[in-house]
Amino acid sequence: MELAVLVVTRHTSIDPEGFLAAAAPALCALSASPGCLSAEALRALDDSELILIVTRWQDVGSYRRALSSYEVKVAAVPILAGAENVASAFEVRLIAHQGQLRELAGDRADDADTVGPS
Repeated sequence: MELAVLVVTRHTSIDPEGFLAAAAPALCALSASPGCLSAEALRALDDSELILIVTRWQDVGSYRRALSSYEVKVAAVPILAGAENVASAFEVRLIAHQGQLRELAGDRADDADTVGPS
């Protein structure tokens, strides 16, 4: 199954090496979740205090179920809770590979921008 959801959380740490060590169990817990295609920590080349946690998922349901699992709550939520408060989950719509472009169908409800949790 191909990638449908990309989740990117942005973190700033004055101790990047310590943050990466703390993020390692979070990445392992997330990557062990059904539907997770990969989990990575990326450090900015031009700002050593900026780290991204990037996970790729088969679908949004897999991502949401992973966040509900005990293992992820223990290992990953403490790291993810420190992320900057910006949009983090994105649905993949266009993919280009070897010069060929492909559009993926959206998976959002028609009223996704007008309703939310009460």
